[in-house]
This record gives sequence, C-alpha cells and structure tokens, in this order.
Amino acid sequence: MTYIEAALLGLIQGLTEFLPISSSAHIRIFGDLFNWGDPGAAFTAVIQLGTEAAVITFFWKDIVRIISKWFRALSKKSSVTQQDPDVRMGWIVIIGTLPIGILGLLLSNVIETTLRNLYITATVLIVFGLILGWADRYSRRTKEMEKMGLRDGFLMGLGQALALIPGVSRSGGTITTGLLLGYTREAAARVSFLLAIPAVVLSGFYQLFKYAGTAQLVAGPTIVATIISFVVGYVIIGWFLKLVSTKSYQGFVWYRVVVGILVMVGLAFGALSVY
Repeated sequence: MTYIEAALLGLIQGLTEFLPISSSAHIRIFGDLFNWGDPGAAFTAVIQLGTEAAVITFFWKDIVRIISKWFRALSKKSSVTQQDPDVRMGWIVIIGTLPIGILGLLLSNVIETTLRNLYITATVLIVFGLILGWADRYSRRTKEMEKMGLRDGFLMGLGQALALIPGVSRSGGTITTGLLLGYTREAAARVSFLLAIPAVVLSGFYQLFKYAGTAQLVAGPTIVATIISFVVGYVIIGWFLKLVSTKSYQGFVWYRVVVGILVMVGLAFGALSVY
C-alpha cells in the first residue's frame, strides 16, 4: 500500500465512520474499485483508532464526568448514587459493549474472510438502509439520552454488534436500534458515539498487536491513514450532531440504497471482485 492510497483510505474512514453508511464497506469498495486490493480487516480496525481518538477528544469532558461519577457511585459514602444519569450511562457503555466484544472474538475468522464478500456488503447496505429509513420515519423519537436504562443500552449494544458485518455500519446499527426504542435522533447518535469507544479501541489494539510488523499492517501507511482519519473524523462529529438535530436520516437511507445497487452492478460487470 502506498502513502497516497493510505491517505485516501484515511480520508474515507474519517468521512464515513460516524455516518450510518458503513466505513468498513466504503474502505472495502474503494480499495477494490481503484485496484488497491482489499485493505483487510486488520488495517480497517487499526485506522478506526484515529476516528475513535476524535470521539474521545470531542466528548472528553463528558467521558471524564461519566467515569468519575461511575467510580464515585461505587462508594457508599459518596453523594453520587447509581440513579445518576452519568453513572447509568457508564453501566450502559459497559453492558452495551459485551455483545460486540463476545461475538467479535467468537466470529473473528468469519469476519476477516467470509463476511468481506461484496455481495453480502451490497445486500446489507440496502436492507439495513431501508430498516433505518423505516425507523427514522415511523418511530416515536421522544426519549432523551438521560432516560436510557440498562435494557435499552444492551439492545443498542446488540445493534452495534451487527456492524461486524461490513455494510451494516456501527453507528447505523446503534442509531437504528435507538430510534426503534423511541429515542430522539440526537440521543441515539450521542449514545452511538459513546458506546463505540471501548469496542473500537479494543478491536483496534487487538488487531494492532496481532498483525504489527506483518504485510497486513505496514507501519508508515497505517500511521498516515490513522492520523488523517482522526482529523477528518473530528470535523465530521460536530457537523453530524448539528445535522441530526434538525434533519432526518432519509438522505443516508437513499445513499445506502444507491451505493448497494451500484456495487451489485459493479460485481455483475466485473468492475468489482467478490473478495
């Protein structure tokens, strides 16, 4: 992989990670479209550390407050109780991370091979795009993030776990689940950001330690892609939160459907390869 290829893949990662359109699918598609080959699950997971660093930077005050209150609530002498919304959010992040963590370990071989089939990716882009569209149009969207309980947090974690299939989208899975549970667009998006932190960080470092120094992770290009994904991702977070506070997700739904169809056409005419 050249530095230019890595830079462009980092740009794509930063632009798509937080939008409900699947960053892993776009990296897979663009890698094939420009004859760069499949960058691989390891490269994709590691450069996601850049976008997750953007999340940690953007939500730093919220993260510190949640962690601080969570630990304080463990002490019986503290004035902070388990009923505090920040303490509850800490538990939600922990419980919501379990599904993707367990399934990611159990299905790692399948994720890195079979599920990178572009026919699967295209189909998932379309199907889950339509599900997102239905949820966005017909859900109640009245609950705020502070009202979320552990059950809903776990269900959003299951939605996040669907992102192990390229094309679902980590944010798309959690946001869709949040909408179906009746949360506002912005609340679902914010929880999606927080819920992704441990899952992405653990996955990225797991792949980093597993493949560091191998052909799948060449240091220079991987570092370049990760830095670019951080910078671009940070900008996208602010833009996306402003967007969903006033607009619907329907534009992303149509985008997913169109991209899915184009990938199907590309596969049919040999412009894209299945693996």
